[in-house]
Amino acid sequence: MINLKTFEVWFVTGSQHLYGEETLKKVAEHSQKIAKELDASPIIPVRVVFKPVLITPESITNLCLEANNTADCIGLVTWMHTFSPAKMWINGLKVLSKPFLHLHTQFNQDIPYAEIDMDFMNLNQSAHGGREFGFICSRMGIERKVVVGHWKDLNVQKRVSVWMRAASAWADWQGAKFARFGDNMREVAVTDGDKVEAQLKFGYSVNGYGVGDLVAFINEVTDADVDKQVNEYEDLYEFADNVIKGASNHYAVRDAAKIELGMRAFLTSGNFKGFTTTFEDLHGLKQLPGIAVQRLMADGYGFGAEGDWKTSALLRAMKVMGSELEGGTSFMEDYTYHLNPNGMKVLGSHMLEICPTIANAKPNLEVHPLGIGGKDDPARLVFNVDSGDGINASIVDMGNRFRLMVNEVKVVKPDQTLPKLPVARVMWVPEPNLEIGAASWIHAGGAHHTGFSMAINPEYMEDFAAIAGIEFLLIDKNTKLREFRNELRWNSAFYLNK
Repeated sequence: MINLKTFEVWFVTGSQHLYGEETLKKVAEHSQKIAKELDASPIIPVRVVFKPVLITPESITNLCLEANNTADCIGLVTWMHTFSPAKMWINGLKVLSKPFLHLHTQFNQDIPYAEIDMDFMNLNQSAHGGREFGFICSRMGIERKVVVGHWKDLNVQKRVSVWMRAASAWADWQGAKFARFGDNMREVAVTDGDKVEAQLKFGYSVNGYGVGDLVAFINEVTDADVDKQVNEYEDLYEFADNVIKGASNHYAVRDAAKIELGMRAFLTSGNFKGFTTTFEDLHGLKQLPGIAVQRLMADGYGFGAEGDWKTSALLRAMKVMGSELEGGTSFMEDYTYHLNPNGMKVLGSHMLEICPTIANAKPNLEVHPLGIGGKDDPARLVFNVDSGDGINASIVDMGNRFRLMVNEVKVVKPDQTLPKLPVARVMWVPEPNLEIGAASWIHAGGAHHTGFSMAINPEYMEDFAAIAGIEFLLIDKNTKLREFRNELRWNSAFYLNK
């Protein structure tokens, strides 16, 4: 499971010698109080650690180097309590490899009209101190998030929390390993890509493993282990009549349980954070992994079908960002359309592999023929999804850059039941509508596989793209196709010069 409290963000305050010891003591007191209260806030997902006030170029550089070399530190929150001459920050920012957020706030919320004097003014200079810091960051071309408002304000804390979750996902990617069982689905373009460039850009590695390597782990699973696993299934899911113990398809449930236990052992032994499978390479497996993939996703693993390693890594990042938030996150695919002009919609699903964290009720455990892959009928969890706001996200390799795109969606109930559809499914209306949303996605080269989430929103993804230094595109209620196509053209010109 994912525990963001293993991470910490350093609260870093800038000032200078000019104001004297008394003022600097006050600066430190205020900084400690803000850091302490942020750390205690239920909105903030990681630990917030106060660091001594920085007043020299040397102290700034040393802190940035220390942050780089502290594994638990995922980034900095910077605050200029007073004016902090920004040339002091140049060397530190040049060497800093961790992301940072600029919190443009001040200790007091209101101006104390009756008592304000020059001592107060000398102490509380965030308004122009933050602008000095902002200039040097922009002059150096450094991506960062800027949050403006009083630090106690819940909306401010929420925006800081979003960035912290994005920074956590970025930290989780560094050194992460993703396993591909088999290769890419043959002749498919968008799921392939440059794994070397991805490792250089994103910090994670992707390597292939023969399905036989996985089968060796599966073969080590004992009948007693399978019994225990099936008992767990019985506690968590509604069994269809033909899969209960003694029924005709119960064997398939046991086979699926054995595959799950073997996959867990393989992924745990290699410290992997995600994986892919493909129905074109199932040598030695009795069935395409279905419930195994669903349950592993529910535990936080990234997944991509048909060898889609980019979506596997993206899903893992989205799982980290959405950890302990309501709504759930899953691998997804735009499967088929409802093109009635009175209400066009998308039915999202996949052959088997939809994460039960998005389920609206206790899932059903069922076994049905698959009709692809040439193996035994696989076990899977079948469920629907509640209405609400969601996103679909995709990372694609554009040759000279990676592109992250997000489409906001409105999840809706199907107009009718789907009694013969034996897979988990979700129905949505893309923003601003299917006509513009799908056309924009296609013009941008978005994949058919996505990370789908009702736990996080586009702000998380935009923060993540900024930290990663990649292109970000948003399709939302304000999208107009002509303007969106122009944005694609402008972005292409921009990245040609990078």
